[in-house]
Amino acid sequence: EEPPHTGRLALYLLGLQATCPPLSPHRSLVTWLKYYLEEEWTGEGQRGHPITSYYQYGLGVLALCVHRKRVRDQVVRQLLTAQHHGRLGHGDNTVDTEAVVALAFTCLEQRRLVGTELAAKLRLAAHEASRNMAKAQGPDGVIGNIYSTPWALQVFLATGDCKTEPAFGRAMAALLENLEAFGTAATMAQVLPVLHGHSYLDIASRHCGEEPDTLTPLDMEPLPEVPGNKMVQLVVECPLPWCYDLQLYDRLVPVPAAASLLDVLQAAAALDPREFRFHTQDTPQGPFLTQVLGLEARQEKRNYWQILSAPNTPLQMGIAEYRPPDGATLILRLSEW
Repeated sequence: EEPPHTGRLALYLLGLQATCPPLSPHRSLVTWLKYYLEEEWTGEGQRGHPITSYYQYGLGVLALCVHRKRVRDQVVRQLLTAQHHGRLGHGDNTVDTEAVVALAFTCLEQRRLVGTELAAKLRLAAHEASRNMAKAQGPDGVIGNIYSTPWALQVFLATGDCKTEPAFGRAMAALLENLEAFGTAATMAQVLPVLHGHSYLDIASRHCGEEPDTLTPLDMEPLPEVPGNKMVQLVVECPLPWCYDLQLYDRLVPVPAAASLLDVLQAAAALDPREFRFHTQDTPQGPFLTQVLGLEARQEKRNYWQILSAPNTPLQMGIAEYRPPDGATLILRLSEW
């Protein structure tokens, strides 16, 4: 049975509201999102977690709040309980999820879409999340990873902690140094509000009126040609309990000097399709690695194909954007989240 498209619909409705549409142009979509949230809540009770993820669950609550729609208190309390018990995720994924949930809490509290008692709990939880964002900051100023950092900055802005939290300035400086990482529409949508001092909560209070048409085509210059070739060591690892042999593939792959990681994977498959094969799924963030050597990462199994630069550094870019240097060793590791 196909899981509900909670996150995708929530992002669409957030984007729709940001474009200053006519009054209630897609009321049926808001109704669908409310239905999806109820389906997610059913999954929470039966499985101990939402059918999709707490990230999508939080996005759904946030999108409904931005559209000034109430959600049942019991749905909100599911998120409060998950945050209180530290069930929102692991590693970098925690920053994204806790940030989205904190934005949803702050929106519900500020828009007065919950009662006074629950609003007070949401306010405390949002500020706790803000403190957790600061604790997650690395020495380079990045919070979680470079793509998580805009989410954390939105929390600082929405809660007002940006005025007192030193982590805010350091994170903003790190963001400005790494803007080239935000090359897709989805990642740009996360970073652009922050660069203008806004969060997604501000969508709900926009004064649309007569919006000037400031959208102009962007002339994209092709990437410069880099002469020559390079060699990349490609390794596939699959630990227990999914596999008995940790290392399933280890081979040098020759590619052009300007090749991306996606090009490396395609070159490895071309060398010997029986020895190496992979599949990707198109997402707003670009192609996402879903299957390697016939092993599929599945959401219901809570695993994914983690991409690391040897020995153990997670990549900060997508497979179509990252261009490994000559002699790099890249590890595709089936991991749990």
